[in-house]
Amino acid sequence: MLNRIARATVTRLFTPIARGLLRLGISADAVTIVGTLGVCAGALVFYPRGEFLVGTLVITAFVFSDNVDGIMARLAGTTGSWGAFLDSVLDRVGDAAIFIGLALWFAGGGDNLRLATLCLVCLALGAIVSYAKARAEGLGFTADVGLAEHAERLVAVLVTTGLVGWFDLPLAVLETVLWLLAAASLWTVAQRMRAVRAQATVEQT
Repeated sequence: MLNRIARATVTRLFTPIARGLLRLGISADAVTIVGTLGVCAGALVFYPRGEFLVGTLVITAFVFSDNVDGIMARLAGTTGSWGAFLDSVLDRVGDAAIFIGLALWFAGGGDNLRLATLCLVCLALGAIVSYAKARAEGLGFTADVGLAEHAERLVAVLVTTGLVGWFDLPLAVLETVLWLLAAASLWTVAQRMRAVRAQATVEQT
């Protein structure tokens, strides 16, 4: 939902940057890969040291490449299955790095195994959300429904983690958001299963 609402604004904002990168001879795939490496570096270097604000700022700076690469591909006329596949796979890599980075801090210096476990639960449920949609589409159905799509999950964890690091908020704030995110992800899986079941039932009649 958040992806669809923000797409027009983001496109207007980043189109000049996309055009500039294309003039420099940089490809959309290169931007996708560099962006993912930046997200992973921010998450796996700073989060395990408890540097939530710096880590979030680094991640946020590179997350925008996910918008720029798509704009570049459209401007260059190179949109296609490979670019969509690469973007989707590397999105999952970035998501994993964020939650693993947080889990490493809480399992180590943060000394909070409950939160470490919760981070991994959110990671697993997020992967199931994505898999449910991908599998549905592979079978010829649609499953573009749910509360906790990729953008919503990303915004929730980054904004909360950044605010906890900036204002030294109690970890209970982050824990609450992670619980809500886990519940929303689980609900999204259920919604997608219901949507596919309804389509499969109609197909069989």
